[in-house]
Amino acid sequence: YMDNPCHRDRLTNLKRIEGQIRGIIAMIEDKRYCVDILDQLKAAKNSISLVEGDILAKHMSACVRESLVDLEKSDEKIDELIQLLKR
Repeated sequence: YMDNPCHRDRLTNLKRIEGQIRGIIAMIEDKRYCVDILDQLKAAKNSISLVEGDILAKHMSACVRESLVDLEKSDEKIDELIQLLKR
């Protein structure tokens, strides 16, 4: 049985991103300049990428590492990562 790692430490980041998205919605509703909206979208996208990288790193160091003791599980985890990265 494999324990999933806790990602609660990412909630602060995700709540900040949620605020960024609400800000972008307000900018669109206020008919703000396209480049200003695009700048904020880029910032939100970069923030999401950082959270994604942190969760992926934790997955690899916990879930994938734990699966290495069982060849069948490790093959499954490697295939899972390949599919994830192809998306």
